Amino acid sequence: MPILNRAAELQDEVTEWRRHIHARPELLFAVENTAAFVAEKLKEFGVDEIVTGIGRTGVVGLIKGNGGGSRTIGLRADMDALPLTEISGKPWASTTPGKMHACGHDGHTAMLLGAAKYLAETRNFNGNVAVIFQPAEEGGGGGNLMVKDGMMERFSIEEVYGMHNLPGLPVGQFAIRKGPIMAATDEFTVTIKGRGGHAAQPNRTIDPIAIGAQIVANLQMIAARTVDPLRSVVVSVTKFNAGFAHNVIPNDAQIAGTIRTLDPEVRDIAESRFKQVINGLAAAHGAEADISFQRNYPVTVNHAAETGHAIATATDIAGEANVNPEIDPMMGGEDFSYMLNARPGAFIFIGNGDTAGLHNPAYDFNDEVITHGISYWVRLAEQRLGA
Repeated sequence: MPILNRAAELQDEVTEWRRHIHARPELLFAVENTAAFVAEKLKEFGVDEIVTGIGRTGVVGLIKGNGGGSRTIGLRADMDALPLTEISGKPWASTTPGKMHACGHDGHTAMLLGAAKYLAETRNFNGNVAVIFQPAEEGGGGGNLMVKDGMMERFSIEEVYGMHNLPGLPVGQFAIRKGPIMAATDEFTVTIKGRGGHAAQPNRTIDPIAIGAQIVANLQMIAARTVDPLRSVVVSVTKFNAGFAHNVIPNDAQIAGTIRTLDPEVRDIAESRFKQVINGLAAAHGAEADISFQRNYPVTVNHAAETGHAIATATDIAGEANVNPEIDPMMGGEDFSYMLNARPGAFIFIGNGDTAGLHNPAYDFNDEVITHGISYWVRLAEQRLGA
């Protein structure tokens, strides 16, 4: 089945919503204006139940089908932006310096609103559709808070589905895989405590910079020599701060970064070896290490049956040739993982075309994607709930 005619009719209206949201980006949980816009639209559509404040600023709308039935599936979009200054030059660019929709959450929200309008008009399904608008995907764990707030139980959600745009994948194409599709993301900050002194007398110091340099190099041994090369792990040191003068060895140095993995066992191994490397090298040189290690989003794991449903829907919309059912896993993180840990479901990528990459200040969501996204959401709901 090709793009829905009604989705094409909604294109201009949904594009206006998307650009309205894009020009007014909000960060993390502070998405009050975006959430209010979403709730207002859902009310206009005649959505049966609208609940705000789930996961602090999340919004859930419940649409009841005409066919009766009690089964409920959830469709999720994220609402928050990123702390970047936009350089796209578009007329609808961010009006707030230092904030922009650099990951396409404006498009995700607009497409799900378009699907909600369609589903509220037609109600051609049995049971219920819960449209989920989530705050704080970009590091705040808003999905986790919505789950902890009892969202799944409150709306009796049995399955849950997510979608994200993907630059580089042509418009009109989809990509997915069963099993791990996005990585667990853990963050670390390490302070190496040495003894400072004169740069001309390093023998009288415990040089935290030299120790830190060894640590940075040896952390790569986790991937190279600790973990099975067929099982993914990425260790990235993204900060190294130390010193204040050319002729002074400082007392301490700080490194920070992330570890990304695709299965729980490797995650445990990587954390354990990480701490061994840090503590071992610091002790070997007479220094101390203060380690802060924070486990963030878990692995995003698509359930097999629900991935099959998502593939079937995408194939109905785009054709078999335009659906990749075995995309390689990505090492970025996604807090839809919490929802997939709570309920079976699947996370799919939709092509954004040849655009700037995600988290790039030149990025902009491609409005040509809108009809494809609306059609996917509508057909998925109708197929899962027996249109």
